[in-house]
Amino acid sequence: MTELSPPHVLREYALLADGERGVLVGPHGDFAWMCFPRWDSAASFASLIGGGGVYAVTPTGRHTWGGYYELGLIWRSRWVTEAGAVESREALALPTRSDRAVILRRVTAVRGPAQVRIVLDLRADYGQTAATHLRQHDDGAWVGRAGNTHMAWTGAPQARPHTAHRGGVRALELILDLDEGESRDLVLVLQQDGAPEPAPDAERLWSGTEAAWTERIPELEGTLAQRDARHSYAVLQGLTSLGGGMVAAATMALPERARQGRSYDYRYVWIRDQCLTGQAVAKAGPYPLLDRATDFVTARLLADGPDLVPAYTIDGEPVPPERHLQLPGYPGGTDVVGNWVNQQFQLDAFGEALLLFAAAAGHDHLDADGWRAVETAIAAIEQRWREPDAGIWEIDPDHWTHSRLICAAGLRAISAHQPAGRAAGWEALADAITAQSSREALHPSGRWQRSPTDPRVDAALLLPAIRGGFAADDPRTVATLRAVQDELTVDGYCYRFRPDERPLGEAEGAFLLCGFLMALAYGQQGDHVRAARWFER
Repeated sequence: MTELSPPHVLREYALLADGERGVLVGPHGDFAWMCFPRWDSAASFASLIGGGGVYAVTPTGRHTWGGYYELGLIWRSRWVTEAGAVESREALALPTRSDRAVILRRVTAVRGPAQVRIVLDLRADYGQTAATHLRQHDDGAWVGRAGNTHMAWTGAPQARPHTAHRGGVRALELILDLDEGESRDLVLVLQQDGAPEPAPDAERLWSGTEAAWTERIPELEGTLAQRDARHSYAVLQGLTSLGGGMVAAATMALPERARQGRSYDYRYVWIRDQCLTGQAVAKAGPYPLLDRATDFVTARLLADGPDLVPAYTIDGEPVPPERHLQLPGYPGGTDVVGNWVNQQFQLDAFGEALLLFAAAAGHDHLDADGWRAVETAIAAIEQRWREPDAGIWEIDPDHWTHSRLICAAGLRAISAHQPAGRAAGWEALADAITAQSSREALHPSGRWQRSPTDPRVDAALLLPAIRGGFAADDPRTVATLRAVQDELTVDGYCYRFRPDERPLGEAEGAFLLCGFLMALAYGQQGDHVRAARWFER
């Protein structure tokens, strides 16, 4: 069934997500990636990295593709065919459970008649284990299992088992004909360790999912790009589990740059990312994602203290070490699962945690456990700020200037929410870190440099001032922004740092986050024209 789901550039995939897992939908209506039951579980649909398994709804005959998001992460694939137009409305149903996923697809002949090919090839273990026990109930529903995943599929009573040419794998296949205006609802229920419980009818599932997204996404009025901001919030909500952990991405093993060996598994919760998200949400209001981020980071700090690691599973467990699956991988990438980040120390995570706690405290959303976590983070900084760490970009350990300065910014931010006497020690620690950094890592030009031994500039060095660690008119702030503009930007795109002597763009691509840092930095300077240009770019 691999012909139904060839690899595409990533911008052509849509994301469905319910907090516990996600689906990538390709332009052929193919589910190219889905891990079940959780984000970091083995994939049931793995064609994205060359494995087996797919769930496809694809028009027969010649067609062109498009699509758009409705409310939240409800997606509509839309194809224009020679006979008219056909759509497939798709979502992971809400509310959700950690052991159960309900996948909704509503196929509609929008204009003219439509014929679509529907194929369900459920697998386990990244496509290596085929479905078994496929059988049809008297009501037309199909049931079966792949490994520990049990399925029930309704809406396709005419589907028939299909034997692939290779390996004798049995899938279910249906050619569906629809008249203009006619729709067909397909409901796939996946459940771990046991036959799926009956799902409500499709109309109730759609209504519940729409209501849940309406409830979960705030209006975010007053933002510069309200529609984009609300969609971004929906994506973050979709990536955040019931336990509060937000995975960095739905995928694994996709290359940062083709054939460079930089393929990583990002289906885990990075403490720094969780803190950045919580701080961003707090700028708009005390919305639930702020509380979830605060609760997750609090729990990890209280559990691990100065031994906090950069990333965890959504259950707060250690990230597994890297291994290979013996699959082709995404073109240009590898088949790596797990992440070696579990061996790193990242000092800046403590500073970002303090910034998150300060943001929560500003909304009176920091409870007693949160304040205990504040004390824990401060103690960890005091104990470890002189050690080398892997830094924000997770590279070779050094005394990275950004890591130290973001800790100072965090100490100053949380101090503002305590009486002066209690906060004096925290402010003194911030002063000591800043003074040491000024002695060791201030470039002769007056800007910050990456580390005492690395004189280059780094886009991350914009963050301490943006977070309030330094005044906007501090000469070091101004000089650093000027250096990033002069040395790390091309055509309105910003790069993290210059890794070698090659021109920017040859060693690696521009980083979207750095462009937003430029917008924030210029906004802080009062240069709203440049800030708007960076934001729009």
